Amino acid sequence: MAWTVYMLECADTSLYTGITLDLERRLDEHVKGKGAKYTKHRGPFTVVFTERQETRGQALKREAAIKSMKRKEKLGLIGHFRR
Repeated sequence: MAWTVYMLECADTSLYTGITLDLERRLDEHVKGKGAKYTKHRGPFTVVFTERQETRGQALKREAAIKSMKRKEKLGLIGHFRR
């Protein structure tokens, strides 16, 4: 089963990056305030980026790489994703 690396844009325009096996379930957790502590009071959310990875290890590496990016780089990644 493939993993999904995803990025959310929060209501305050901040960006949250995470990984999951089931994006729909994970988004529901975020909406209900049962997701990450970071997103608990930052909804509503918009999914602005998704990327599939074959293994959890690959997903974690990609998540870490995205989290280490500056905001401008993340916005560039999102722009490329939306094309």
